[in-house]
Amino acid sequence: MADLITIEDPDDPRLRDYTGLTDVELRRRREPEEGLFIAEGEKVIRRAKDAGFEMRSMLLSAKWVDVMRDVIDELPAPVYAVSPELAEQVTGYHVHRGALASMQRKPLPTAAELLEGEGAGEGAGHRIAIFEGFVDHANLGAAFRSAAALGISAILLSPDCADPLYRRAIKVSMGSVFSVPYARLENWPADLEKVREAGYRILAMTPSAKATPLDQIPPERFERCAIMLGSEGHGLSTHALRAADEWVRIPMAEGIDSLNVAAASAVAFYATRPA
Repeated sequence: MADLITIEDPDDPRLRDYTGLTDVELRRRREPEEGLFIAEGEKVIRRAKDAGFEMRSMLLSAKWVDVMRDVIDELPAPVYAVSPELAEQVTGYHVHRGALASMQRKPLPTAAELLEGEGAGEGAGHRIAIFEGFVDHANLGAAFRSAAALGISAILLSPDCADPLYRRAIKVSMGSVFSVPYARLENWPADLEKVREAGYRILAMTPSAKATPLDQIPPERFERCAIMLGSEGHGLSTHALRAADEWVRIPMAEGIDSLNVAAASAVAFYATRPA
């Protein structure tokens, strides 16, 4: 059973994992270095635990202690009970959901391990996704949520993509980042050749008029495909487009050139799903 500890000092060193959660640059640097991430809200905390992540501690306002009692009783990690005011002092924002947990990261698989392992899967209709340059955590989280909902088996990230385990990405994904295996490609875009060698056809999503509309592509062309989407501002780079096997696009109304990348990912994942 976890120890339930009431803390009244915002400078208590036991709360260090939760300090400055709104300082994006600090947290981007610190969390991977220290091997932790922050799960926010009851559902997300439970999903992180169910996905096998080890809990370092929990930070709860008083009214959430009873709600999380079953988790508290199962885990050896300490639980810090604080007032909402103290939680805001420590984290830098009003913790609306009243529950935070510091979780231990797992080692990420390499792209080769992911492509070779169970996460990459086998068989007709199997699809993975590739994200280039996703720097907005909300878009990244939303794309992971769509991937989980629409049957994408694994995600590969370019080296400059944001951290899927950053608090906002986790929150927007509603914990879907825990259920879709992912890895980073180290050499971009050269490592796309590894995807092709693993038997995937790389489909580059682009609004270019040279691209084939998704609704004009025979379903068999989506079997064992890797759906590649680019950054929020510029889309896929020229190098990534050149490395693709085929360019595809979402048909648009006249005068509209593109969708938000998170919305585009949902449409692409839906349109390419097995019949």
